[in-house]
Amino acid sequence: MKKYRTVITYRNYFDDFLASQRPKIASKILQILRIIEEVERVPVTHLKYVEDTNGLFEIRVKFGSDIFRIFCFFDAGKLVVLLSGFQKKTQKTPPDEIKKAVRLMDEYYQEKEKEERK
Repeated sequence: MKKYRTVITYRNYFDDFLASQRPKIASKILQILRIIEEVERVPVTHLKYVEDTNGLFEIRVKFGSDIFRIFCFFDAGKLVVLLSGFQKKTQKTPPDEIKKAVRLMDEYYQEKEKEERK
């Protein structure tokens, strides 16, 4: 199968989140990540832009009545960088979760800039 994107993680935030999930939920999350890599036009049901941010997206995962969100962004067009994940328990995404993801995205770019200057 052709890959349109490559999914990577930033630090261990997403990995810790995934490891804390039940096996069936983790499997569903990994299935959605494969779709993001392999489908040319990812449906908004799986990937949506977070309003009022500078490039932050949320990966949307539904398993039964459980809803999960994984924040990510695109770097260099084809690289999807996973930041953090959480189980959604309210209608609106908690502002603190968005702030945390924006902070992690900023840290990623700062570290990348430092590496490029070396």
